[in-house]
Amino acid sequence: MFLGVSIIADRFMASIEVITSQERQITIKKPNGEKITTTVRIWNETVSNLTLMALGSSAPEILLSVVEVCGHNFNAGQLGPNTIVGSAAFNMFVIIGLCVSVIPEGETRKVKHLRVFFVTATWSVFAYIWLYLILAVFSPGVVEIWEGLVTLFFFPICVGFAYVADRRLLFYKYMHKRYRAGKHKGMIIETEGEPELPSKVDIEMDGKMLNSDGGDTGFDFKELDEEEARREVARILKELKQKHPEKEMEQLMELANYQVLSQQQKSRAFYRCQATRIMTGAGNILKKHAADQAKRATQHDICSEVSVNDFSSKVFFDPGTYQCLENCGTVALNVVRHGGALTSTVSVDYRTEDGTANAGSDYQFTEGTIVFKPGETEKELRIDITDDDIFEEDEHFLVHLSNVTVISQGAGSDEREANHVDALASLGLPCSATVTIFDDDHAGIFTFEEPAVTVSESVGVIEVKVIRTSGARGVVMVPYKTMQGTAKGGGEDFEDTHGVLEFENDEIFKTIQINIIDDEEYEKNKNFFLEIGEPQLLEMSERKGGDEGGEEVLTKKEEEERRIAEMGRPMLGEHIKLEVVIEESYEFKSTVDKLLKKTNLALVIGTNSWREQFVEAITVSSCDDDDDECGEEKLPSCFDYVMHFLTVFWKILFALVPPTDYFNGWACFVVSISVIGILTAFIGDLASHFGCTVGLKDSVTAVVFVALGTSVPDTFASKVSATQDQYADASIGNVTGSNAVNVFLGIGVAWSIAAVYHYSKGEEFKVDPGTLAFSVTLFTIFAFICIAVLIYRRRPEIGGELGGPRVPKILTTCLFFSLWLMYIVFSSLEAYCHVKGF
Repeated sequence: MFLGVSIIADRFMASIEVITSQERQITIKKPNGEKITTTVRIWNETVSNLTLMALGSSAPEILLSVVEVCGHNFNAGQLGPNTIVGSAAFNMFVIIGLCVSVIPEGETRKVKHLRVFFVTATWSVFAYIWLYLILAVFSPGVVEIWEGLVTLFFFPICVGFAYVADRRLLFYKYMHKRYRAGKHKGMIIETEGEPELPSKVDIEMDGKMLNSDGGDTGFDFKELDEEEARREVARILKELKQKHPEKEMEQLMELANYQVLSQQQKSRAFYRCQATRIMTGAGNILKKHAADQAKRATQHDICSEVSVNDFSSKVFFDPGTYQCLENCGTVALNVVRHGGALTSTVSVDYRTEDGTANAGSDYQFTEGTIVFKPGETEKELRIDITDDDIFEEDEHFLVHLSNVTVISQGAGSDEREANHVDALASLGLPCSATVTIFDDDHAGIFTFEEPAVTVSESVGVIEVKVIRTSGARGVVMVPYKTMQGTAKGGGEDFEDTHGVLEFENDEIFKTIQINIIDDEEYEKNKNFFLEIGEPQLLEMSERKGGDEGGEEVLTKKEEEERRIAEMGRPMLGEHIKLEVVIEESYEFKSTVDKLLKKTNLALVIGTNSWREQFVEAITVSSCDDDDDECGEEKLPSCFDYVMHFLTVFWKILFALVPPTDYFNGWACFVVSISVIGILTAFIGDLASHFGCTVGLKDSVTAVVFVALGTSVPDTFASKVSATQDQYADASIGNVTGSNAVNVFLGIGVAWSIAAVYHYSKGEEFKVDPGTLAFSVTLFTIFAFICIAVLIYRRRPEIGGELGGPRVPKILTTCLFFSLWLMYIVFSSLEAYCHVKGF
């Protein structure tokens, strides 16, 4: 039965994780006027821990108390209240003692939200003091309606105090704290000390003003920058690529996803689900999730794109732009036919059109028809270019395609039909070509194509084109060099490059190659510059080695070329300094963004279909919880198979619970808590029969066996969270909150209902204070000792509530275990009247 409760509680906690992980987008206006959109959690972390999370971990104890009262004609029982107190003792002493000891040697864990911990610890002790007061002081032996209702109302008051402490409201706003973003979006890490922000820094968020003194914003975050999370994911991915260069990107994404999920801060619900599934043979959910995501990514990448015009022939220029020198004679343009059936004959008309170049003086006007015979896919179109010795700017003209027709098969060659839908032949893009004529009468103007260029850091080598316009006569030398900007040379961001470009006669462009270093930063925006120097015309005599009397050996043609070249010396153009901006690799950034979207733990423990739940229910997985980085699933062990067969009935039965994706987790929440209530009713009866069979009183059965059975999943969850989390909140901080919630809800709801029922009958709701009051008193005294020890352990010589030096760690664990054993022994002795109680 306890295994069944653990499994349905796992479904319950999964629904709580999905509910509390709901997010919303908000728009933030920074002081400089920049607006950014970010994502924040709807639920405050402290509120969710004290309400849904605490309810999830304490649901069996709370519902056992309520079901027992309702099932005994609204009379008080011993099993429910004593289970609550016994479970609180087990949580406070055994679980915290175990968490202290499991921390690796030399490491410590501290409570992050210290103010919240003090509030919940105070309320957890006060709850049991209050329980003693209503049992033995205010109205001994009788619980009145106001006592039950006040107990119940203490629950929202406790949550309110913790919220005030967490949000630094009221007097807390005058106590300085500073915050920084955690490794997972929505998680905030607070540190002690003076604020780092200036005194007047106002940020507008959804119409509200957020200032540096920590004013309320209505959302659970204090730092608006999420870039640290992205940088952390990028760092992990880069380290894995360096460590495993032989692995494919899909495998690296699997490793990185597992590592990010393992390192990020997790909720109490996640640790509870993880512990339950490991305990019942369902496997390590982090490793299973990482492997599933990698398989899905691989399958998703196998896709094909089908064009709707695959059966239509397209006729177009390829390429759409052409360049030629003025003295080239003719320029050849390429016209292609693509797609459709190649068995038909297709014709297309062409015609030139003036641009800055004029037909007759710069080129010859041309028009005509090109015919593609069956099987032909390319045709060449030639246009004559006119040469002159006049200095002029570069000019261009256009060539247009039009009137695509399909020549009927079997008809005469002169018979043609107009193009229509059935013919499936049309113009493609580009259907117009631009031809640029470079003047060759000037030495040329040298420039970059544009003032700036942006490249990805993964490009490896960037090729920069230096173009020669307004002439291409003579041999010209153009020096170039790189200069640092925010990007550093010397192999850090790029490799320094310098040299001289030699443009031959009639050569109109040259390329410069620069090596870019890929250091895989998430958001990179660095720049450097490439500059060209003054071009120098290389004399013909220099080309021949600089012989004396060189002018006499020049041919008449060379003398004419030199004369014309002297009239048009080379010069620099508009863009002589190129800015090269290095950005992050698009593929790398896309990979990081995909990983960030998968780091929501609700996606890990949640389900989206009944099919998925039944497959998980009948599948045995390895429960190996080694914190290796491979994230690969191992074969199940013998223990995994044994636990699976012991729990397979419950797994299949509770696979009928609605998936967590339905109604944002609320459907699973309602059904799960109802099933937990039914199971706890059976557990209560079984525990009573067990006590009668072995001769134990209900109070002893409750504090020893029932409390132990309901707290085993919490024990595993706290152990996992203590070793994996960097803070102690999830392992011990939630223990104090759960202990307070147990009393306020478990006792408050049950005794309020019973008190109202008996009042309506004109009777009193009587509760025997004897054994319960003694147990409460004993637990309260030991709880003071426990909390005092935890606070003392924060001293520098130990370093934190959990872990620390070997000797203090062992002594603390032994002390806490001893407190629990003494609580069990004295409570049992008092139940059998060997020790005098109240």
